[in-house]
Amino acid sequence: MAARVLRPLPRPKPFNRLQIILQHLKISKQTDSTAEVLLEKKGGAGIITLNRPKALNALNLPMIRQIYPQIKTWEKDPETFLIIIKGTGGKAFCAGGDIRAITDAGKVGNKLAQDFFKEEYTLNNAIGTCKKPYVALIDGITMGGGVGLSVHGHFRVATEKTVFAMPETAIGLFPDVGGGYFLPRLSGKVGYYLALTGFRLKGRDVLKAGIATHFVESEKLPALEKDLIALKSSSTENIEDLLNSYHMKSKADEEKDFVLDEHMEKINSLFSGNSMEEIVKNLKQDGSAFAIKQLETISKMSPTSLKLTLRQLREGASMSLQDVLTMEYRLSQACMRGPDFYEGVRAVLIDRDQSPRWKPAALEEVSDEFVDDCFKPLGSNDLKL
Repeated sequence: MAARVLRPLPRPKPFNRLQIILQHLKISKQTDSTAEVLLEKKGGAGIITLNRPKALNALNLPMIRQIYPQIKTWEKDPETFLIIIKGTGGKAFCAGGDIRAITDAGKVGNKLAQDFFKEEYTLNNAIGTCKKPYVALIDGITMGGGVGLSVHGHFRVATEKTVFAMPETAIGLFPDVGGGYFLPRLSGKVGYYLALTGFRLKGRDVLKAGIATHFVESEKLPALEKDLIALKSSSTENIEDLLNSYHMKSKADEEKDFVLDEHMEKINSLFSGNSMEEIVKNLKQDGSAFAIKQLETISKMSPTSLKLTLRQLREGASMSLQDVLTMEYRLSQACMRGPDFYEGVRAVLIDRDQSPRWKPAALEEVSDEFVDDCFKPLGSNDLKL
């Protein structure tokens, strides 16, 4: 075979050549349309786009490992004034964490079951402490891990397509990603109600519950994003003024009452019990159609998850976000050790028979000692923030 002759390339100016190569690498790495996360800089804005539309932008470990360092880089960059996060596909912002991968790892004792939660909660904390204004466009399904990517930031923009829920008690988990911090801080006992029942809030109700900060019609989001990118000085006040101006023009469902308004009195009294047994007793004694419906829902949830969740929120109400995430990491590892998480994922996501066989099967069988054990520090394995 004839030897291949390599002709020398004309020598460009070294600086320009290096600049072109670096620029090409940077752009191709960050905006490859097949990548699971797209990271771009436009104007003064760093833009994170979750790009797994077929999986409803579910968050996996490789995505976390791209988003976290990028937020830290933009936070230090004087040329980046704000960070925007959004999802592709039109159906979801982010429907949660990649539960299937965690289940498979947990079953065989793979380190992913530790790493995923540790790194996800570290990312949640980075968002909660971010020094740059952080704007989450929560257009579409926003559940579990998707809530963690949005709720701790400065601004959360809901649309008529937003569907919010923390449905973890149905799969033997608990409302993590800082749920122990933001849920008990919602009005009255709404957060406890959402956490224990997995109730879904839609559209403007996500704003009325205090989870979103603004409401903008979905079709206006590209214009809003363009205006955010064009801001010359992106102080938190400037961004808030711009979001407020879009919010004020949004008329969709403006006149409708908050979906939980008519039940607020009952939610506040019935869900104020000090134990799950007390809450169940309250619901049974009340006997209203609303109470009976909640009893039906709660009876399908993992008894272990319900007890962990109630204590998580009661303790988290007076904790910092960092202490809550440390506590939640302990709980995540307790769930990895027990049977209910794997059984819940099987029943809801794999076989989809919706008939989980919880162990233990009744609230009374979940002892206080067992619950205490789940909250115990993990020594050198604890999450350190």
